[in-house]
Amino acid sequence: MNDINNHPFNFLDLKGKVILLVNVASKCGFTSQYTGLQQLNNKYESQGFIVIGVPSNDFGSQEPGTSEEIKSFCKMRYNVSFPILEKSVVNGKDAIDLFEFLTDKTLHPKTGGKITWNFNKFLINQDGHVVKRYSSFTKPESSKIKDDIESLLNYKGEKNE
Repeated sequence: MNDINNHPFNFLDLKGKVILLVNVASKCGFTSQYTGLQQLNNKYESQGFIVIGVPSNDFGSQEPGTSEEIKSFCKMRYNVSFPILEKSVVNGKDAIDLFEFLTDKTLHPKTGGKITWNFNKFLINQDGHVVKRYSSFTKPESSKIKDDIESLLNYKGEKNE
């Protein structure tokens, strides 16, 4: 995959980090969650945490912009500094490999399943395992998400879930 600047994004560089991966959109009722996502990234980044946004136009055509427009919107409106990847399809037969993997119910019986709307969130541990999934309605600043992030950041070693 490429990032929003059309540069290759190497997921291997994330090894050992806790990741919150989110499908995002600029014209959605949940778009204000960018604020909470940036706050999470700011709070935990130095401890080995990162938020990654994946823009998608799959739901209600709520991400119609070009890469430049998305990047500008995220920076100007929400001062986003976490990585934003290229706009992608996250649902259905044309979904990118990343989301096919994340939503695979066979691989992830607890967290897999169709993306329901913008701002679905996947929490991935340091070993690359998806350990939690949150709906669009779960705000990034919720104690549920913060507690789960802190638990992973404080956990050392392999966790099988």
